[in-house]
Amino acid sequence: MALSKLDSLYKAVVTDHTKTPHHRGLLPEQAPHTLHNPTCGDVLSLSLELVDDRIAAIGWDGDGCSISLASASMMADSVLGLSVTDALAMAELFSQMVQGASDPRQKELGDAQFLSGVSKFPQRIKCATLAWNALKDALAEGE
Repeated sequence: MALSKLDSLYKAVVTDHTKTPHHRGLLPEQAPHTLHNPTCGDVLSLSLELVDDRIAAIGWDGDGCSISLASASMMADSVLGLSVTDALAMAELFSQMVQGASDPRQKELGDAQFLSGVSKFPQRIKCATLAWNALKDALAEGE
């Protein structure tokens, strides 16, 4: 069975973010927030710097599957420079998307919108949302 163009694009984007992740590496001056997915063993640490209620810098590191790592890279790209409120809204939009919801604002997620297909694989939702949940937790703690 041949892959559709969308499936091919999805694989290419995920592969690119997995092989050459963006913003990988924790920020040295910031305490990381670490989450663990006990279902599959993925671990992700996230650090960020807030300046005037905006994400001025973001970094992450971790071990996990390609979905988990690609999603962390995509998340960092999507929220860098956003206000805390907008970043939390983006995280909620992503969470709803990977659970099957459709929203025209999903285009604002950038490459992360390509992870919408994860909704077809419930066991992978936790992998896709790990970095986004770390972001929510870090912002809630006011790091």
